[in-house]
Amino acid sequence: MRKLVYYVAVTLDGFIAGPDGADPTGPDGFWPIPDDYLHHLVAEYPETLPGPARQAIGITDAGSRFDTVLEGRHSYEVGLKAGVTDAYPHLRHLVFSRTLGESPDPAVEVMAEDPIATVRELKRHDGKDIWVIGGGALAGALYPEIDQLIVKLAPLTVGAGIPLFGREAVFAPRTWRLTDHTVLDSGSLFLTYTRAQTGTETA
Repeated sequence: MRKLVYYVAVTLDGFIAGPDGADPTGPDGFWPIPDDYLHHLVAEYPETLPGPARQAIGITDAGSRFDTVLEGRHSYEVGLKAGVTDAYPHLRHLVFSRTLGESPDPAVEVMAEDPIATVRELKRHDGKDIWVIGGGALAGALYPEIDQLIVKLAPLTVGAGIPLFGREAVFAPRTWRLTDHTVLDSGSLFLTYTRAQTGTETA
């Protein structure tokens, strides 16, 4: 069955963005992107690079991990403000929002429905895995359905910001098994955790 995967960059102190929620990798961002980090993304996760970046680098590889990306409204609006209506034209792109209304792009599906119900329906169909790009609020809402975490851990602390599962996440302890890891010379770590199934967890 398809997995729901939260593939996300996070600081050592557990934040995915600064307090304002702006793109930390943008022109005024604070996130380090060394050469070995970018090369690893291109080699292992080419479908997670935005369309403009793929075009600039010359990436045509469709990738083998994901065919669908899920995004919250605030995360999606970061691209909109930069004039990008569909950052992932090579993937099925769903944006969850009850206020966005009509989609700014015909290829982007705006979903006002419950994200958990949508994910459960997506999992019933064949395909590659489903990528939760964020933001933290959407990841927090989908927390019960996340099967795998791929954490791009940066050698960086910021002190405050948006946590991994957003500011409204509920307290619900879960355990995870480390199933893969890559350590880059620049200090970034790619850590893959698969959800451990225990009798104490409830969906």
